[in-house]
Amino acid sequence: MSQATKRKHVVKEVLGEHIVPSDQQQIVRVLRTPGNNLHEVETAQGQRFLVSMPSKYRKNIWIKRGDFLIVDPIEEGEKVKAEISFVLCKDHVRSLQKEGFWPEAFSEVAEKHNNNRNRQTQPELPAEPQLSGEESSSEDDSDLFVNTNRRQYRESEEESEEEEAA
Repeated sequence: MSQATKRKHVVKEVLGEHIVPSDQQQIVRVLRTPGNNLHEVETAQGQRFLVSMPSKYRKNIWIKRGDFLIVDPIEEGEKVKAEISFVLCKDHVRSLQKEGFWPEAFSEVAEKHNNNRNRQTQPELPAEPQLSGEESSSEDDSDLFVNTNRRQYRESEEESEEEEAA
């Protein structure tokens, strides 16, 4: 199977089906990713441990801090105590909450996580008065693309006057 075909099937599996955890499986939240396809997670009871990512998800599905997973326990593991069996997206979380399978400890975290994703990424800039003529078009850069991945720093007039005087 080619890499593209494998990726297509894995993505279809993750995004398509809604899964309910079995008795041995548990829902966990990702705290950090120390590397080497390992993720530190926390259960609803507050227990922290490492989980491994199976090879079918590697380089196909990305997991970041705050995501929710369904994991299968591993008995022989000392540090790594579970393996990821399913990655939950926000639609899966909603369906699990409706069905009553969602842990109460994660209810507030899941809603906050969804609200942060739905929130506007760009803060609204205050409207500036339009100047007429050539001056406004040459100095006004507010219509340019704003990179939302960087913090927006605003320079006050006092700081700019101090820099010009120096």
